[in-house]
Amino acid sequence: MTPSAAELIARQRQLAGQVERTNALIRDPKTVAGIDVAFPERGEITRAAAVLLSFPELEVMDQATVELPTTLPYIPGLLSFRELPALLAALEKLDQQPDLVLCDGQGLAHPRRFGIACHLGVATGLITIGVGKSRLCGQFSEPARDRGASSPLLDKDEVIGKVLRTRTGVKPVFVSIGHRINMDRAVELVLRCTPRFRLPEPIRQADRLAGGKR
Repeated sequence: MTPSAAELIARQRQLAGQVERTNALIRDPKTVAGIDVAFPERGEITRAAAVLLSFPELEVMDQATVELPTTLPYIPGLLSFRELPALLAALEKLDQQPDLVLCDGQGLAHPRRFGIACHLGVATGLITIGVGKSRLCGQFSEPARDRGASSPLLDKDEVIGKVLRTRTGVKPVFVSIGHRINMDRAVELVLRCTPRFRLPEPIRQADRLAGGKR
């Protein structure tokens, strides 16, 4: 039986209390994975992609895709429940567990502080960061135009993420804690994973591998 939206929201609020916002990544990671999800066949299929890269070289070491029947409809704010089963399966297919996962989507920058990066981190224990292409919630002032400039993403008085300029003069991305990392370390690592394009290289590679549209 498919759970109701109210049941999923209650579950989300419960799991959000398990998110760890302190940094567990004392040394630099040796491997970084990027993950992304597409929904081909008019949403009937969930296609998840995971790409493992070396760090800091950012060379592809392994990649995996999984296609599963989509079990939940699209419900705003509850997308992680729709994406998670295929993402877990794709990560399981990699030759080794990554030291860090960059997720194409939100972490704490979510109305209930539990986007896909938080959900994946709590489910697996992996260190995760959310990198969104657009804002889901919160308010911000545009950061300066230079690469590396950032501004806080605020929900009332709470900082829920950072708006980070990864390329000079290009639209920023929205970085937020997923699990077992703090905000400053998350921003540092996202920037180091983004040497050339707007998106971090692990997410860019996963996006290309997943293909299709949400």
